[in-house]
Amino acid sequence: MSASRGSAGELNALVDPPIDSTPDVVDSVALARLYGEPLFAIPQDLYIPPDALEVFLETFEGPLDLLLYLIRKQNFNVLDIPMAEVTQQYLSYVEQIRKHNLELAGEYLLMAAMLIEIKSRMLLPVKKTDTGEEPDDPRAELVRRLLEYEQMKLAARKLDALPQLGRDFQRSHALMDLTIEHALPEVSPEDLRSAWLDIMRRARLNAHHRITREQLSVRDHMSQILRRLSDVRYMEFTELFIERIQQGDGAPIVVVHFLAMLELARESLLEITQAEPYAPIYVRLSYTRADT
Repeated sequence: MSASRGSAGELNALVDPPIDSTPDVVDSVALARLYGEPLFAIPQDLYIPPDALEVFLETFEGPLDLLLYLIRKQNFNVLDIPMAEVTQQYLSYVEQIRKHNLELAGEYLLMAAMLIEIKSRMLLPVKKTDTGEEPDDPRAELVRRLLEYEQMKLAARKLDALPQLGRDFQRSHALMDLTIEHALPEVSPEDLRSAWLDIMRRARLNAHHRITREQLSVRDHMSQILRRLSDVRYMEFTELFIERIQQGDGAPIVVVHFLAMLELARESLLEITQAEPYAPIYVRLSYTRADT
């Protein structure tokens, strides 16, 4: 059994009032404060009420807890409880708490009545039932409740033994500076080749094109055509241009040569003839027709 000291309201009121700014020492060391004033000697007429100090026996969580304590303390078999001895010890404890707290003792008194009833039934002679079977043990229901309570109590102890936040450990707090590092993608030779081709394509699109003016004279080409036709009676139309193309002349020169031929035909210096549809086209000088 263990004992603990109860509250002492009046004594606390005398020795632990609210703190103020009064000096603790005047002529000697103050022992305490009384209504804010320093107290340098213990009063001879200090009154401590009887209920300022209370002694409590071992506290239990209920009647089953007390009953299980009495059984286990004396190593009794739960399945074969000596009701007379256990009931006597139980009533002794209930009598002690009834003197101090009747309301608390009410629940224990109910269990005491149950123990007395079981003890009385066990003193009566055993009578068999109509079927000839042995009657149930009066302690059976109490034993069942005690075993269930003991299982729950052991489970509660195991749960309480587990680490608990705030009792066995504290939650740690840390400031995390999270920065996301983006991983660079892997580059294959094919990716480099595609990137290089794209750069070259962009470079060609942005390249500067220099255009120069080429001096081409239609009159000059008209003279060239007249000189070529002066030595022949006629010439096929395509022969006028094949030679120019073979010499490497570009499209501008060929176009000017064609315009020169049309200009000669417009001025009636050149004739363009064709025997029938889809037949070859021929050209010849107009002023040599009478000679031929």
